[in-house]
Amino acid sequence: MNKIPESGYYNTNKFARIFLESVREIIGKNGLLSILNYAHLPEYREELPPDNLEREFEFSNFSMINQALVEIYGERGGRGLSLRVGRTTFDDVLKDFGAFAGVGEMNFRILPMQNKIKFGLNAMARVFSEKSDQVHSVEETDDHFLYIIERCPICWGRTSENHAICYYMVGLLKEGLHWVSGGKEFNITETKCKSLGDEVCEFEIQKFPIE
Repeated sequence: MNKIPESGYYNTNKFARIFLESVREIIGKNGLLSILNYAHLPEYREELPPDNLEREFEFSNFSMINQALVEIYGERGGRGLSLRVGRTTFDDVLKDFGAFAGVGEMNFRILPMQNKIKFGLNAMARVFSEKSDQVHSVEETDDHFLYIIERCPICWGRTSENHAICYYMVGLLKEGLHWVSGGKEFNITETKCKSLGDEVCEFEIQKFPIE
């Protein structure tokens, strides 16, 4: 695959480490090594990024790994793997950040479903915006929420002709809402993507879970 030019923006080492560990959990050690070689990132074969909050993992690295999943496993296979990696990443790291404090308490559990979803989305946006160079925000309409990424590492430097490609983020959002809602599943659709030439990556999330 072609190497994606550096962006000058970074994720934290901790997040990158958990992301790579999630990839390894889904496709195995040899699968991860193949992905790293294919994505021009052999420096992480022997040692993953350190477990700290320094912003040192380039957006382009993150993007190339997501692109490699698609190119090696095909569009359908790569999409499924990226969704699973996203869900695993949230389960392993994001819910441990302070923004999600109180989710298990009784006062939270008795909130209306829409309040829980709004809380979860805003907590995720806050974690990403504060702990990385990503820029996330949440908007609300009458029947759905919009999760918006202005600076997205998943599709950085990538292009697509006819469909959005931030599958990893869809998986992460799905798992986050599954957790804050007590096990519910939600319809999430990426309606805009920078890979398509849009100004932002935008995810439409229905306010009520799938029955």
